[in-house]
Amino acid sequence: MLDQEKCWQAVLDRDASQDGTFYFGVLTTGVYCRPSCAARRPLRQNVRFYASPGDAERAGLRACRRCHPRDLDAAKRAAIRIQALCRHIEQHADEPLPLRDLAERAGLSPSQLQKQFRAVVGVSPKQFVEAARLKKLKQGLRNAKDVTVAIYDAGYGSSSRVYERADTRLGMTPKQYRLGGVDVVITYAAVDSPVGRMMIAATDRGLCFVQFGDTDAALLAGLKREYPAAKFEPMREPHHPDFRRWLDALSRHLAGRQPQLDLPLDIRATAFQMKVWHYLQSIPYGEVQSYSEVAAGIGQPSAVRAVASACARNRVAILIPCHRVIRGTGELGGYRWGLARKRALIDRERASRAAAR
Repeated sequence: MLDQEKCWQAVLDRDASQDGTFYFGVLTTGVYCRPSCAARRPLRQNVRFYASPGDAERAGLRACRRCHPRDLDAAKRAAIRIQALCRHIEQHADEPLPLRDLAERAGLSPSQLQKQFRAVVGVSPKQFVEAARLKKLKQGLRNAKDVTVAIYDAGYGSSSRVYERADTRLGMTPKQYRLGGVDVVITYAAVDSPVGRMMIAATDRGLCFVQFGDTDAALLAGLKREYPAAKFEPMREPHHPDFRRWLDALSRHLAGRQPQLDLPLDIRATAFQMKVWHYLQSIPYGEVQSYSEVAAGIGQPSAVRAVASACARNRVAILIPCHRVIRGTGELGGYRWGLARKRALIDRERASRAAAR
C-alpha cells in the first residue's frame, strides 16, 4: 500500500529519489507522471497515486510527454530505489540499521539488496552504513563537548570500534580530528577519458575535484587554485581500494556502462549552490533541461542567472552533471570545460540510453 501523505509530499518536493517507486495521476488532465516531473503542480484533490505505469494506464491515464514515466527501465528503477535507501541510511546513521530491515524497506530480500546495492553504489550496505556513521561522527566531533558523547551520538556501540578504524577511515584519532587535525591532504591522479584527460582528487571524506583538461600540468594547476591551502600528494600505485573504485565507476559511467553514480563528495558550497547541484543530480541520464526549468524545479523560477552561476562553479564534473543543462533555445550554453566536451557528453549519454532500450 502506498503512503498517500508521503507520496504527495514527494510530488510537492519534486523528489527525484522517489521516481520509479510510485507514479501520480492527474484526473483533470488524464496524465500520469513521475514524482520529479517539472510540470505545474496539480491540486491535491485531482491526484491519485499508482504503484506502476500499468496501474495508472488501467485507470485510463496516459504517460506524461514531459517526464516520460515509462522510460524508467528496470535498471534505473533499481538504481533509484537504492539511492532512496542511501538517503534513508544517511538520515538514520545513528540508529541500528540491520540488513533485514533495510531490505524490507527497499522491498527486496537481503540477498537481492546486497547484489543491487553493490551494483549501484560500489560497496555493500554495511560499508555504506559505516561510511554514513563516520560522516556523522566527524560532524559531531566538531561540536560535541566530549569525544565519547560524539561517538555514541553517531551510533557507535563503543569507542574501541572507532579507534580501531581511526588510521584508515578517519585519518586521525577522534580527539585529533576534534581539535582541528592538520592541513587537508588531497590525493590526485589523472587518467585518459573519452573526452580528454581527467583528473580526480579526494580528501579522506570523498571526491573534491573531477575535471577535464588537455594536460596533467594544467589540471594540477587548476586543482591548486581551487584549494590553495591544501597539501597535495599524487596517488601512489597501486591505488587505494576506495580511490580505485571511484575511478572505475567514473570510467564506466563515461563509457555508458553505469548510468547512475552515487560516490562520496567533499565539496563546499552555499546553500543555494547545493540546492541547484542536488537538483542537477536528479536529471535523468541522457536527458537535458533548460536553466529556466532547473530554476522552476528548485522552486525559484526567477533565479535563472543564479542557476547558471551555480553550474559554472561546479568542481566535480559528471558527479554533478551540469552538462545536462542547456539554454531554452536549445543552444548548449556555457561549460567550463569547453562546449565540445559538453556536446560529446550529451551525445554519448543519449547514444548509450538508446542502445539500452
